[in-house]
Amino acid sequence: MAAGGAWFLVLVSVFVCNFMKILLPTVSSFLSRLVQKDAEQESEMRAEIQEMKKEHSSVSMMDEFARYARLERKINKTTDKLKTHVKSRTAQQAKMKWIVNIVFYIIQAVLMVSLIWKYYSDPVTVIPSKWIAPVERLVAFPTGITGGVGITCWLVVCNKVVTLGLHALS
Repeated sequence: MAAGGAWFLVLVSVFVCNFMKILLPTVSSFLSRLVQKDAEQESEMRAEIQEMKKEHSSVSMMDEFARYARLERKINKTTDKLKTHVKSRTAQQAKMKWIVNIVFYIIQAVLMVSLIWKYYSDPVTVIPSKWIAPVERLVAFPTGITGGVGITCWLVVCNKVVTLGLHALS
């Protein structure tokens, strides 16, 4: 495996997965905006409510009570409709975020399992066994080769290094 440069493939895969994990909120927001076209209707409703409130404030409660009460009911009805609309949109955004996260984690799991499956018996690299003497068998898992670094250990190390690196950059 070390001769083929597949260790680099693993490192790049881990980097891409961690980078995409950072971008998940942006991706889900973008997809939510593509799916939902209700923002224009909500802004129209907000403008309509503002206009009715201006008119409501200009009407005298004492002189024109019927008109005043009718406007107040209309404002309340439109506000309730807007709240329902916003609640529905928020629920749809949460659902989209959940779906994007699930799809991402499934793809990531398939990628990692396929890398482990492909390079199960090959060590990523072989180092002197004295360097890793107390945990040699753990580091060599699943290859079992003395002094070898197994794919699972390499994935864990790459993931930690990339996570720390990306965290330091952000």
